[in-house]
Amino acid sequence: MRWEPLLIILLVASLSGLTILTTVVNRQHRWFALITLGYLTSLAAIVFTPLAFTGTAVYIMPPGTGRVNLTQLDLFNLGFAENILMTLPLGLLVKWLWPRLPLIGVTLFGFFVGGSIETMQYVLSHHWLINRSSDINDVLANMLGVLVGGALVALYYHFRPVRQRKLAAAQDS
Repeated sequence: MRWEPLLIILLVASLSGLTILTTVVNRQHRWFALITLGYLTSLAAIVFTPLAFTGTAVYIMPPGTGRVNLTQLDLFNLGFAENILMTLPLGLLVKWLWPRLPLIGVTLFGFFVGGSIETMQYVLSHHWLINRSSDINDVLANMLGVLVGGALVALYYHFRPVRQRKLAAAQDS
């Protein structure tokens, strides 16, 4: 019963991968879509299953409902930095797909993603006993990771040579 979230994730990822392979004709777009799917599948497996990853090992968490922290801020620990790194590619992806989205929009998207992840962890922990904690620090770290990723893409767009900007604008038209 505790492994149902993982089975659902793998089923959705498999069907999505088959759809990408059969419908996306452009080779570069296909690879980009498959890499994105791999990232999103890994992210879902990390946050919605009883698998826990430390810096050096993978282990299965015991059954439980986890804990909830809505008040104690602890912004200077390894878990906070790991959550930033975990969602940084999502910020890169969002800003790359929607380059006109302002950084405040990217930040709000990151806050929504972080809040959604923690809410789903709470619900899944109580339904399937995956023993995931819901923490305000994780929401803030996820928001910051998405923002940093979006800011890196915004800096890239800002500093790339003018000639490349003109070529990109001509391709968009």
